[in-house]
Amino acid sequence: MDGWQVMEQAAELARQGTAFALATVVWRQGPSSSQHGSRAIITAGGELHGWIGGACAEPAVIREAQQVISSGNAKLLLLGSPDQFASTAPAGVTIVPISCQSEGALEVYIEPVLPVPHLVVVGRSPMAQTLADLARALGWRADLIDGPDFTPADADARSLVVVATQGHNDEDVLERAVAAGPAYLGLVGSSKRGAAVLGYLADRGLSKTELGRVRVPVGLDLGSTTHREIAVAILAELVQLRAAGSLASKAAVPRTESVDPVCGMTVTAGPEGLPLERDGVTYYFCCAGCRQAFENEPAAYPSGS
Repeated sequence: MDGWQVMEQAAELARQGTAFALATVVWRQGPSSSQHGSRAIITAGGELHGWIGGACAEPAVIREAQQVISSGNAKLLLLGSPDQFASTAPAGVTIVPISCQSEGALEVYIEPVLPVPHLVVVGRSPMAQTLADLARALGWRADLIDGPDFTPADADARSLVVVATQGHNDEDVLERAVAAGPAYLGLVGSSKRGAAVLGYLADRGLSKTELGRVRVPVGLDLGSTTHREIAVAILAELVQLRAAGSLASKAAVPRTESVDPVCGMTVTAGPEGLPLERDGVTYYFCCAGCRQAFENEPAAYPSGS
């Protein structure tokens, strides 16, 4: 996959609402196998698409990219042997030592590409319309759906759903919203009304875990009563929760890691880590050379003796 194909796939993932990181090589020191402008996509699950460097650079870039996705903050990485850079790296650059036999080095910029929030407002009141309009003004994707038309297929695990049917079949609509499993689910109504709706759904067999995810009353308590102010209070709560990182549908799944006993580099503890079992312990390596060295003389390395 070349650089332009990577960008095409990045655009498609963005349209699908998938979070990922885009890594770009901005500097290299030969004989690194990467080139200026080489790009790769790294998903939250640690899958890499494209080319960013060889076996030494790839695990480090994947690990750092997952942190970038989780934090939402870009990073500039300097990858090379520990004695190459000393204290010469500029401020703001993250130094990642790698023990690469080629003695090459890379500078990689990793930026997060996070999907805009998807807000589903269920209801036809002026407040529901105002809430959808305000969300769109923030650049969010917002759908306004009438209660009878709403189905679980209208939302997914990344969606934020606000049920604003205000007494028009609240129970049925909320039950359908629970089935969608959104990242956020709120019901517009008083505490008393909310308790009645949740009690009805409990009698219908919904679990405490499912009902415990429903926020009611919804929105920050601003002491306001107009429909516009209620919409602002709801959106303010969503913005606050998003800023705090509380609306993620699932956390990034980090790869299991191990330390190469020969060079000390952190590597992936999987098939790509060239596993070698010795005395009931599985060791992982950054490259075939380290694996061969360990296999020839394991006692020479403290963790293998």
